Amino acid sequence: MLRRLGTTLRPLSLTFRPGRGPAQRLHGVAILWMPRRADLRDGTMGSVNRGTTDEALLPSVREACLGDGRPPVPPRPLIGQSWHRVRLRGVDPDKGGSSPWLAAEEVEERRHRSPLGGLLAHLREGLGSVVDVERHLMAVTDAEGRVLWRQGNRGVLRGADRLGFDVGASWAEELVGTNGIGTSLVERRPVQVRSAEHFVRTHHAWSCAAAPLHDPRDGRLLGVLNVSGPAPAFNPATLPLVTAVAKVGEGELRARHWESVERLRAVAAPMLARVSGRALVVDRDGWAAAVTGMGPVGRVALPKSVQAGRVWLPSLGLCSLAPLPDGWLVRVEEAARAELAPSRVVLDVRGPRRWTVTVSGVAGEWSQELSPRHAELLYVLARHPGGRSAAELAADLFGDASRAVTVRAEMSRMRRTLAGVLSHRPYRFAENVDVQLLLPTHLPNLLPPSRAPVVLADRGSPSG
Repeated sequence: MLRRLGTTLRPLSLTFRPGRGPAQRLHGVAILWMPRRADLRDGTMGSVNRGTTDEALLPSVREACLGDGRPPVPPRPLIGQSWHRVRLRGVDPDKGGSSPWLAAEEVEERRHRSPLGGLLAHLREGLGSVVDVERHLMAVTDAEGRVLWRQGNRGVLRGADRLGFDVGASWAEELVGTNGIGTSLVERRPVQVRSAEHFVRTHHAWSCAAAPLHDPRDGRLLGVLNVSGPAPAFNPATLPLVTAVAKVGEGELRARHWESVERLRAVAAPMLARVSGRALVVDRDGWAAAVTGMGPVGRVALPKSVQAGRVWLPSLGLCSLAPLPDGWLVRVEEAARAELAPSRVVLDVRGPRRWTVTVSGVAGEWSQELSPRHAELLYVLARHPGGRSAAELAADLFGDASRAVTVRAEMSRMRRTLAGVLSHRPYRFAENVDVQLLLPTHLPNLLPPSRAPVVLADRGSPSG
C-alpha cells in the first residue's frame, strides 16, 4: 500500500504486449495509481471534466437546471452544455428516448466493417482490473453510438439490460440524453458522467467513463470505449484508465497500418522502377508507399468512391488510377488543362458528429470527411467570401489574434489536400469556385464540439 499526500492509493496495471512485424510497439507494464473512492469525488480528467459538485448535490442541481431554477451550485460546464443541447432536442428527462435496435444481421455487418473488432482483446486486457474486480461492464460503440460489443459482470449486464444498454441499441446523446457514450461522441474527447449528471432520471443509478477511438490513418471517429457501473461502486479515476487504454488501441491500429504500407511498398518499388514520368503507389486510404519522378508525398486525398480511370486529385491535378492489391497506382498526367480544375465546393456541417467537403468539376467529384478544426476553418471562410487573414482566423477560432502561427500550420495542412480550391493572402476560397454552405436546421446544433467564438456567436444568431 502506498500513501501520497495523505491519499491512499492502489495500483491498476495496464499491459502493453510486444507485437509482430516491422512496426515498433511499446511493451512492458504501466502502473496507474488509482485513489480510493473517498479520496477523489469529482472525476477530473483535464479541464473538460473538472468539477467540485458533491455527488449528493447532483439531483438538486439537475432538478433546478431542468426547471429553470437556481441550483445550489452550478453543474460542470461539460454537463451544463450537454443538458442544454438535450433539452433543445426534446428528450424526456424522466424516460429518455430510443430508436429501433439494430437487427442481428446489421450488427454483424457493422462489426465486420469496423476496425475496432480487432482491438477487443487489447481493450479487454487493459480494462480487466476494472471490469472484473470492480464489477463493471465494458462497451464499444460505432461512431453513431450504436453498441457493437459488450462485456462484463453478469449482474451488471442484467441491470444494463433493464436500461436498454444492450448490443444494437443507440446511446447517442440526442436520443438518450447526457451519457458517457453520446456526450463523448459530441465532445470528441474523454468524458465522465456521474449518477444524476445523466439527463434521464432512470440512468441515475449508473456512472460511466468514455473515450473516443479514432482511426490514426485519417483522424476519422470510429466509436467510443466506455466503462459503466453502479454509481456507488464507481471509481472516478476510471476515466484516466479508459483514456489510456483507448490511446493504446489507437496505437495498435497505427502500427497495423504502417505494416500494411510496408507490405505495399515491397510490391510498389519494382513496379515504379519501370514507370516513366510522375507516379506513385498509395494504399486504399491514400497513404503513399512509394513515388517516382516527384518529391516525397505523405497522403493523397482520394475520391470517396474511388474507381479506376481518369480523375482530378486536388494535390496532383489530373491523374489516371489503376487498381493494385490493397492500393492504387497513380500516374500524373502532365498536360492537364486548366478547365479541369474544380468549379464547385459543398461544405456540409449539418450533422452533429460528421462534416464533409465535396469538390466537383469537369473531371469528377470527390468528398472528404473533415476534422473538427478543419470544419471550423472552412465554415469561417465560407461565411467570409472576401477572405480572412491568419490573425483574423485566430481571433475567430481561439479568441486570440496572436495565435496566427497555429492557423497558418492548419491552413498549410488543409491546402495540401484542397489545392486549387483554397487561396491565400488572405485565406479564402478560390475566385472561380462556387461555394455552397449546408447548415443544420437549428443553428444551436451547429458544430456541437466547437468552442470557437465565431461558432458560439452564430449558434445564437437568429438570422443564421
